[in-house]
Amino acid sequence: MTLSSNGKKNVISILIVDDHQFFREGLQKNLDLEDDLAVIGECSNGELALELAAKLHPDIVLLDVNLPSMNGLQVARQLKTARKETAIIVLTGYHDTEQVIHAMRSGASAYCPKEITPDQLIHIIRTVYGGSFFVNNVAMNAQEVTHWLSAQIEALGGSYIIDADEHFIPLSPRELEILQFVTNGMSNKEIAYRLRISQQTVKNHMTSILKKLNVEDRTQAAITALRHGWVRLNGSM
Repeated sequence: MTLSSNGKKNVISILIVDDHQFFREGLQKNLDLEDDLAVIGECSNGELALELAAKLHPDIVLLDVNLPSMNGLQVARQLKTARKETAIIVLTGYHDTEQVIHAMRSGASAYCPKEITPDQLIHIIRTVYGGSFFVNNVAMNAQEVTHWLSAQIEALGGSYIIDADEHFIPLSPRELEILQFVTNGMSNKEIAYRLRISQQTVKNHMTSILKKLNVEDRTQAAITALRHGWVRLNGSM
């Protein structure tokens, strides 16, 4: 329970962003059982999340990474730029160190797997509402998170994480768009026709994608992007 300075119970307002309706509904049912938590909105994509956050001013945003159209980490970055006081908890089925680093650097206060129990999530919501961070089941303050990020980046060699320089995802919006089409099985010719650009431009983008992701071919690039939740299998553009 969180209390205000006058001793009254604070109600923590929450926005849920996930493209699976049943998941959103399940979250809301569990959270609404708590007297100090209130789900004030829910939506299925990043554009709506930004609109609702601007309108509703939630204390907490529960945010999936793998969203249609706009990646969840891009949403997090824009949310924190527009409203620093909102805390973002990333809930995702993808979990690796690089993904956690991207999430925390994009403004998240916590990174959690979707199989987390309701009690654990409620504890994390209250923790980050109080100004703390939560990474790998450990509560941290801002200084501890900074040290953790530095250590993880150094351990990974961190080239593209550092060189990304505040983009948090190594690919540009156009490269992500092309890689989504690649993931859907489209050829360079088909992608060029769809985007109304030349095949050579598509090839140039693909060369850049392979270099940034440090992979050998289109298939490896698609697998890497899917694993991180940057694109969606059979996702629409």
